[in-house]
Amino acid sequence: MSGNAMRLQAIRDVEAYVPPAVSFTDAETPGQIFGENVFSSVVMQKRLPKLVYKSVMATIEHGAMLDPLVADAVASAMKDWAMEKGASHYAHVFYPLTGLTAEKHDSFLEPVGDGTALAEFAGKTLVQGEPDASSFPNGGLRNTFEARGYTGWDVTSPAYVLENPNGNTLCIPTVFVSMTGEALDHKTPLLRSQQAMGEHAERILRLFGHVKPAKVVSFCGPEQEYFLVDRHFFLARPDLLNSGRTLFGAKPPKGQEFDDHYFGAIPERVLGFMMDTERELFKLGIPAKTRHNEVAPGQFEIAPMFERGNIAADHQQLLMTTFKTVAKKHGMACLFHEKPFQGVNGSGKHVNFSLGNNQLGSLLVPGDNPHDNAQFLVFCAAVIRAVHKYAGLLRVSVASATNDHRLGANEAPPAIISIFLGDQLADVFEQLAKGPATSSKDKGTMIIGVDTLPQLPTDPGDRNRTSPFAFTGNRFEFRAPGSMQTVSGPMVTINTIMAESLDYIATDLEAAVAAGTDFDTAVQSLLTQIITDHGAVVFNGDGYSDAWPIEAEKRGLANLRTTLDALPELITESAMDLFDKYKVFNHREMHSRYEIGLEQYALTISVEARLTLEMATTQILPAAVRHQTEVAVNVGALKAAGVDADTAPLLAVSGPIAELRDALATLKAALAEETGHEALAEAEHARDALLPAMAAVRTAADALEEIVADDLWPLPTYQEMLFIL
Repeated sequence: MSGNAMRLQAIRDVEAYVPPAVSFTDAETPGQIFGENVFSSVVMQKRLPKLVYKSVMATIEHGAMLDPLVADAVASAMKDWAMEKGASHYAHVFYPLTGLTAEKHDSFLEPVGDGTALAEFAGKTLVQGEPDASSFPNGGLRNTFEARGYTGWDVTSPAYVLENPNGNTLCIPTVFVSMTGEALDHKTPLLRSQQAMGEHAERILRLFGHVKPAKVVSFCGPEQEYFLVDRHFFLARPDLLNSGRTLFGAKPPKGQEFDDHYFGAIPERVLGFMMDTERELFKLGIPAKTRHNEVAPGQFEIAPMFERGNIAADHQQLLMTTFKTVAKKHGMACLFHEKPFQGVNGSGKHVNFSLGNNQLGSLLVPGDNPHDNAQFLVFCAAVIRAVHKYAGLLRVSVASATNDHRLGANEAPPAIISIFLGDQLADVFEQLAKGPATSSKDKGTMIIGVDTLPQLPTDPGDRNRTSPFAFTGNRFEFRAPGSMQTVSGPMVTINTIMAESLDYIATDLEAAVAAGTDFDTAVQSLLTQIITDHGAVVFNGDGYSDAWPIEAEKRGLANLRTTLDALPELITESAMDLFDKYKVFNHREMHSRYEIGLEQYALTISVEARLTLEMATTQILPAAVRHQTEVAVNVGALKAAGVDADTAPLLAVSGPIAELRDALATLKAALAEETGHEALAEAEHARDALLPAMAAVRTAADALEEIVADDLWPLPTYQEMLFIL
């Protein structure tokens, strides 16, 4: 099907679109279906013996060791509940270092001797599974001939039933570890890091007079940006299908320069998709809150409410799976790549971080007078210290070949890690650098000048969208993560560096109090010291300005522009010792993640390079030659008829065709070049040889797109993909 035919079919589909009947009825409100497919604490309380329920909740709420004796009772109740909901199978769900979700499905039915089968699900089956570990990235932790790996039930993340038209499945969130107990996934280190952070946060709370503070956990509220394209276009683009981004595409006449898409009216087809996804998310207990158009045409965002970091990470993975499934149902494809369209704003996944417990709520709420809120200032100072001291680790937590296309552009913060505090907090910490803080800037009132509108309260400071790590009122927003990555990576890093910073603060204050120093005096001294030593990381200005990298260098802040610049941060002695001290990663696990980072980087680019070569050779070059032939035939016919024909169109095509052939030869040679199969060498070759060669092919191909006849061009264009929805 030609590009023109695909466009016409997509237009017909849009015009004929009727949203599936998924709206809520009077008998089925959002509140009534929320969590209906989740084996929640409410369900457990109804179905489990009282002592078993108390034991499980002690693990979930207070971090108590899970009693293995309760597993059989939980497994039996979970099986009965799931089968009542139509489940025939169960799946241990885990999150390997591919960044995707993995599932191992087994039937509840087990044969018995008389030729029949019984539904069985024992506690040992719930607690532990054994998928093949040799086929997942492990960075040298396992040999290819060593296959044994284990999944282990994560009781803190609720099981759920995943619906399918042909039958439902009970899904059990699990960790995934090697036979030696080393992490092969994203969940295990997240649980370890949250435990470490909570332990030292509770030490500080005890110093502030909370005798038996409830378990402190980290909270996460990830904002998910994504693109939608008509499925006809998606399937007609091998680059989108295989790599998630367009490797070719000329700039359309209209892009995002009018800013007319941002928060605009949501197209009916997209709104139908959104409502359908939200209904599915509600059933799975995922608190979808906000939906809107994003800046780029065809780009949108969903923001859920805050949850415990571990659950938020699981829900994010489930959200992405749900979006892709539902988009297909609505005749679209959902793109999570950080930069699916060159020259158009890319997508991020802002990780909103806070910490707290069920007694005190968030510990990052400043109150009306933050200068007088010592407990808040201590936790805020811990963040400042952690981000400054371990900026490199934060940067590497968001490093990938795909996110490299986005970081530092106008849709994302720069690769320089800094903190935005806002006018009010910046003023308080400036006071602390000189001595006690005695005042806080007040909130203001906005007088709009319309009698029918009320006076609106304003915050004491603006927000800063160019800051990688910004305080936004009661949390910090890490804006650098990419839309395609799991939030577990950034959360592991934040939790771990916070554990170290809170440990440092607690130890300092405990020693001061033990030495007879007045506690308030000790706090004041510590805050002054932290902002003096680490205040260089606080920057409230424009992170996009040309002056900022120069200023950042003067402050000693690193600018790790690419993934290969950032990855060595994982294997510095200080980084390995940090993660080892707080029992998040041992040295082998850190090295494995470094090796996997290199491998994933090289693989991503090499796949794109092969796609570039294939598409340009088999689709773009033949189309250009056909167009050239048609022009030549027409010119020849006109000359034969005695008409003075213009040969300029023929020459216009010939130049880019020659450039394309030369660029393809260079790319083909780069792909054939041997690098010795060493991870770092392959990654460097991908960066230094493949990426420039691909760029040259694209430049020539995009020039041809602006010349070749529309009915001959083989690929859906940016103009079509971004605006036909």
